[in-house]
Amino acid sequence: MSPNGLNDANNTAASPASSKTGLFILAITYWLYFGQLGVLVPYLGIFLDGRGFSSAEIGELFAVITLARILGPGLWAGVADKTGNAIGVMRLGCLLTVLTFSSVFYFTSFWGLTLAFGLMMMFWTAVLPQLEVITMNTVAKTNATYGQVRLWGSVGFICLTVGVGKALDIFSTDTPVHASIGILALLFISTLFIRAPKEAAPETSTAGSIWKYAKQKPFAIFIFASACLQISFGAYYGFFALYMRDLDYSGQQTGIFIALGVLAEVGIFLIARRLISQFGVWNLLFVSIALTGLRWYVMAAFADTFMVIVLSQLIHALSFGLTHAVSVHFIHQFLPKAYQSRGQAVYISIAFGLGGAFGNYMAGQQWQQGTNAYETFVTAAVFAAIGALSLLLCSRKEMESAKAA
Repeated sequence: MSPNGLNDANNTAASPASSKTGLFILAITYWLYFGQLGVLVPYLGIFLDGRGFSSAEIGELFAVITLARILGPGLWAGVADKTGNAIGVMRLGCLLTVLTFSSVFYFTSFWGLTLAFGLMMMFWTAVLPQLEVITMNTVAKTNATYGQVRLWGSVGFICLTVGVGKALDIFSTDTPVHASIGILALLFISTLFIRAPKEAAPETSTAGSIWKYAKQKPFAIFIFASACLQISFGAYYGFFALYMRDLDYSGQQTGIFIALGVLAEVGIFLIARRLISQFGVWNLLFVSIALTGLRWYVMAAFADTFMVIVLSQLIHALSFGLTHAVSVHFIHQFLPKAYQSRGQAVYISIAFGLGGAFGNYMAGQQWQQGTNAYETFVTAAVFAAIGALSLLLCSRKEMESAKAA
């Protein structure tokens, strides 16, 4: 490989970005990326519990590694926007993620594992913002939609969540990290085949800080509501699998519950563009976040009822699937092209990073080995409600017609 090997994709002739092959490779990359999340997000708590950590320690570790999502996205997206080499940044992030994640096998202490997962997350944040921008630019030149490509991420999440859930019934609690190494290696390989459409270099007149756009009212309220939503996910991401185990559901059943929620996402992604066109950004965000609050409440009060779990998981189509599709759309239409990677990075850093870290820490402090499960999920419901109500500070017209000034 040449010294600039990570730039080869941009310097060599490739098949047209509109080709089915290009879309197929992007779909595989989403399958692997979100498949990896389908392994770690539901089952990392079980892995840490198997290593002897308390619920407070699990929450603290989740919070610390999630903090890496605050610094990482802005750093990587700034490099991608300024160099115009989103693919190179994405590949480098994937490679360093594999290498740092491998150190999990050599650490047993709290701080050792925190360091390993924290570094992994720092490099992991290089991947998604670039992938989203590449995908949005690619589908713009085809008849395909973002949702039709992104839904394969949900399929990957389903397949690996169910598969690893079943494996946990047979093998040790270290199963999730063993599976993750293989998936991360395949993810890096898949990025080597991505070819992005040629984009003009950003005009010098667009130079400046992303924050001059991020502080504008529609974007600021959007980010606050998104952060509240991710705070509310702390209980679910950190303790849902342990909660189901405490309620005597098997690992396979837990995997199926999680997969059911993600399966509902697939349907949403197929019709997301139509829904956005018909109902608009504000309406979809408000309804989705409000129903997420309802989801956490019924999870708190009625989780011992099988059908309640099923129905609450179906709401995941809105809690994550629709809110994410709408968010990507909003950022893409609100910001100039030169700032789109950084805009995605701000979204991930503040909502998923800061909001997710606070939500994970708070849930860990509340959980108390499952004795405060009700209080933990009620708190999640409250934060989701705050997120929905905050949207009332911005009118539908302001958000629908929003374009950065």
